Amino acid sequence: MRLQNKVTIITGAANGIGLAAALRFAEEGAKVVLADYDEASGAEQQEALTEQGYRVKFIQVDVAKRESVDSLVQQTIDHFGKIDILVNNAGITRDAMLTKMTVEDFSRVLDVNLTGVFHCTQAVVPYLVAQGYGKIINTSSVTGVYGNVGQTNYAASKAAVIGMTKTWAKELGRKGINVNAVAPGFTNTAMVAKMPDKIIDQMKSVVALQRLADPRDIANAYLYLASDESNYVHGHVLQVDGGIMM
Repeated sequence: MRLQNKVTIITGAANGIGLAAALRFAEEGAKVVLADYDEASGAEQQEALTEQGYRVKFIQVDVAKRESVDSLVQQTIDHFGKIDILVNNAGITRDAMLTKMTVEDFSRVLDVNLTGVFHCTQAVVPYLVAQGYGKIINTSSVTGVYGNVGQTNYAASKAAVIGMTKTWAKELGRKGINVNAVAPGFTNTAMVAKMPDKIIDQMKSVVALQRLADPRDIANAYLYLASDESNYVHGHVLQVDGGIMM
């Protein structure tokens, strides 16, 4: 058990990559907080995972609101007694070409994907510093590295997450806290599954492995960075993209 009794908060954990990570961490002995805005799905996943014998708790959160994040952290401490690992996985898209993107959609994506990561990390770090140990894993994207048409807001948020990751690595390493990021490529989530087959085929065609990632592929990268196996990996952006950027 690589994460035995490690208390982990995973944001955006009610579905997709976040849910796959919650299951993967629970399989390795972690106590997992499923943090998500979607109350119905979060409660459903808590019930399903609990029935399988895993130690999980759903807590509703809006990562864009600091008071909501502070409540998440306090509820985690009240329920599990500590925090060891934070996975900043929550994210949204509001795609449009530059000339058609509204200020509201630009701001909303940054509020969740960037400011949300700041809120969660700043709220959790005092607990990690106090115990002299912790793992912070931020979710960027290959889009944050090379950009993507129609995703000005998303690419900006994910590029900024990389910058924050490297900054926090320099600030927190001396305090016993590892900070890294994962940059997923195209992943077979529910959102992607709704796309036309033609678009999905185009996505696969630019991947060296000629397939989309399974959410569990990304979850395994999170698990590696959360485990003791990565204790000397710090300030790194792990690209899990099937070879898009070779």
